[in-house]
Amino acid sequence: MKLRDPWSSASCRARRRWTRGLIYAALILGSVVMLVPFYWMLVSSVMTESEVLSYPPVWIPKAWRWRNYLDAWRALPFTTFLRNTIVLTVGRMIPLLFSCSLVGFAFARLRARGKDFLFLLMLATMMLPSQVTMIPLYIGFAKIGWVNTFKPLIVPSFFGMPFYIFMMRQFFMTIPIELDESARIDGASTLTIFLRIILPLSKPALAAMAIFVFMWSWNDFFLPLVYLHKTEMYPLALGLQLFRSYGEYLTRWEYIMAGSVAMALPPLAVFFLSQRYFVQGVTLTGMKE
Repeated sequence: MKLRDPWSSASCRARRRWTRGLIYAALILGSVVMLVPFYWMLVSSVMTESEVLSYPPVWIPKAWRWRNYLDAWRALPFTTFLRNTIVLTVGRMIPLLFSCSLVGFAFARLRARGKDFLFLLMLATMMLPSQVTMIPLYIGFAKIGWVNTFKPLIVPSFFGMPFYIFMMRQFFMTIPIELDESARIDGASTLTIFLRIILPLSKPALAAMAIFVFMWSWNDFFLPLVYLHKTEMYPLALGLQLFRSYGEYLTRWEYIMAGSVAMALPPLAVFFLSQRYFVQGVTLTGMKE
């Protein structure tokens, strides 16, 4: 009978502790590196202009200028920017939730000739960079007079987006098909099955999708920059860049940082309040084909 070497076991435990310690140290170091820009944004938002531009950098302000937030809000029409951001976010979120879940339901639960080919074709459109379609879309929207309106930013949401359709389709495929068959035996139509059976069971996926859409639309800078040319129509992300040419062509970094902190609070609040549904939705949509 072979005896167990106690020293070998102790050596393995010590090696595992060292490995675990190195992993934790790497994770902590990575977290610090990732948090430094966020910390810099926070402290810069309460610094004076000279402190923000000083070298070597000031990591702790001498006097915490909380009035930077109020001054930044008063310097530009941020109430209008906030209203525009809310309109764009809600105007995109509601039609996207309905259209993407409806198309995802069709791909996942209905039988039709060529369905798989259409699904692959839709997935192929995800591979196209947005810059490829930007110019044709802009020309088309300009010809029908939609530039400088919210329509180019909201109306396409009624036709869904490939990524969210794929996400909802994957979740719908995890729901047993026997529910549909039982409902059809009871006389339910396809739309009734979708609205009264599938959607109530899809709250985690819908919540995850709503959070994705909220964060994307709230922070969207590029599309408003392309289609909106009037200051009174700017959302918050686009309005903040006006501080780069504020006053006598000066960049007010402390105002930009204060506005950035205020702008980041709603997405953070939404994420932390709904992170349980978010994690559950992302997990369930990625588990089954």
